[in-house]
Amino acid sequence: MPAAFYFDLASPLAYLAAEQVLQVLPGPAEWQPVLARKLAGPENFEAYRCAEERDIARAQIERRAEELGLQTLRWPEPFPFDSGLAMRVATYARSIGRTVPFVQAAFRQAFAGGHSLENPDFVLIAAAACEMHPTAVLRGAEMRSIAEQLSACTNAAAELGVSDVPAVSVAGRVFQGERALEDARAYMQTESVGSTPR
Repeated sequence: MPAAFYFDLASPLAYLAAEQVLQVLPGPAEWQPVLARKLAGPENFEAYRCAEERDIARAQIERRAEELGLQTLRWPEPFPFDSGLAMRVATYARSIGRTVPFVQAAFRQAFAGGHSLENPDFVLIAAAACEMHPTAVLRGAEMRSIAEQLSACTNAAAELGVSDVPAVSVAGRVFQGERALEDARAYMQTESVGSTPR
């Protein structure tokens, strides 16, 4: 059963999900870049009432990364950062069949390396890790058609009911948040044996 995984490279929760997609879902998923800020209800990492609330939220994400056996999560500076360039490059990577390796490398630059993807240098380092030439990457990121593809993917996701990342859609059903992968897996397994959808 085909599935789609929606992500934004500015989201640490999408980073955690991206590190699990290939292992958790029972079948293939198409990785779909979307601009979370254009969705209806994105997590706002600037909206904490105080530094203590922010630190508690960050600590929860750091613990989850540790539970998953990932490198210690390092927060980029600044955070949150503008992911516009990185997401256009992710869209370009998708157009040449390099979505997954680029996205994983970029997420790791951001949340394992602690580097803001507002800085083009770190986007290019991620691209180089999957053999994408820097000149082609920068040219691709500035193409109108790439920006239009990213906008179209975001709009299509919103129309489907995606309001934040990470999210997974399966046969028109949308699963969002920290349990998106687990809920999508359970649904896919249920559907694959012909049981009644929950």
